[in-house]
Amino acid sequence: MATDYTSMSAPPRGGAPEQESAANLIGRLLTDLTALLRNELALAKAEFAKAATNGKRGVAGMAAACAVLLAGALSLVAAAILGLAEVMAPWLAALLVGVALGVIGFLMFQTSKKKLDPSALSLERTQHSLRRDAEVVGRRT
Repeated sequence: MATDYTSMSAPPRGGAPEQESAANLIGRLLTDLTALLRNELALAKAEFAKAATNGKRGVAGMAAACAVLLAGALSLVAAAILGLAEVMAPWLAALLVGVALGVIGFLMFQTSKKKLDPSALSLERTQHSLRRDAEVVGRRT
């Protein structure tokens, strides 16, 4: 959204822009700052709405995929237990497969937990954009 400077009060005819009153300059600064904030909020709102829609579709697809993968994984676990039951006692085969899956699951959990550390979840691009906006506003004052 662009600011229309023609509608703002201009300096008197024949006067130079340097003679513009301080009140006029502050008013223009506040108008520009308000427009900047309004534009940033509109952009964030539009991006969030699009991301939310894409996220919903992605979550639905992933849930269906996970259900199918779980069924396949459980079938493979059953096949591993039945295969091992041919060479050892069935209870021992089930115990061995269960312990192996437990260790693998624990290692996967620990790896995922590290990725959720607060230092790994920083919003670097947003912070950079806000700093840049503050610098622009600072230069205009």
